[in-house]
Amino acid sequence: MVELKVNTKKYKLNNGVEIPAIGLGTWRSSPEDAYKATKLALENSYHHIDTASAYGNEEGVGKAIAESKIPREDIFVTTKLWNTDHDKVEEALDESLKKLKLDYVDLYLVHWPVNTDSEDDEPTKHEDYVETWKKLQKIYKEGKKVKAIGVSNFTEKKLQKLLDSEGVDVVPVINQIEAHPLLTQPQLVSYLKSKDIYITAYSPLGSDDSPLFKNETVIKIAEKNKVEPAQVLISWAVQRNSIVIPKSVHEERIKSNLETFTLSNEDFEALNEINEKDGPKRTNDPGFNNYND
Repeated sequence: MVELKVNTKKYKLNNGVEIPAIGLGTWRSSPEDAYKATKLALENSYHHIDTASAYGNEEGVGKAIAESKIPREDIFVTTKLWNTDHDKVEEALDESLKKLKLDYVDLYLVHWPVNTDSEDDEPTKHEDYVETWKKLQKIYKEGKKVKAIGVSNFTEKKLQKLLDSEGVDVVPVINQIEAHPLLTQPQLVSYLKSKDIYITAYSPLGSDDSPLFKNETVIKIAEKNKVEPAQVLISWAVQRNSIVIPKSVHEERIKSNLETFTLSNEDFEALNEINEKDGPKRTNDPGFNNYND
């Protein structure tokens, strides 16, 4: 039987800021569920909370943080700029800070490399994400409202376009992407490593009704090590040197998701091979993002 330990690992980002390896994800959590989950997480050794304006739960997250009485500098908070707010970056950030009841966030992400004027099925794209990034750079350099800036759901091509653009002189610290053994994205992972950009893996358990929990390889490794399948997947993500933000609203799951172990080389490689054997499988595709561009 392996030894499970509360994971306290941190990574140093390319601007020197440290981020806990495991955080609480809040996607698809109602404001009340996000409040309860964040409260439970902070009571059980979490120091990293991930939310977004589009989730509609920043107020719940902020309420839990305020009630925790934990020193602000001991909690790493991430939120994100939504697609319809690229032309009003600072206003959107200010609104998020207001809802979170915070003076600053540790990490602010461009949620998608898609800039739209509405939530319609075929919205008008009105501004290039490079210009959005330049606005974030300005806010970041002012040093008050954000400690670090990054992106989410960016492909290698989109990131390279960003980094090659005139006036861009801040490299994103993170690219938050869907990542799990059914979607390992090795080429993108290799590219990000070459640019000193960390991965934050969302939907690390495969999202709702996850096929990973039914995957024969995952089940066998969990049974062999006498751990939960979720702990196998989270441990794999950390062992892969990525940040991981599993979502749960259940106390026991929130606790167990923070407990990891070191996979044997055999088990680690078996999980790496699932992508080729049974995948790739993307569980989050909103339809408005081109993953091949």
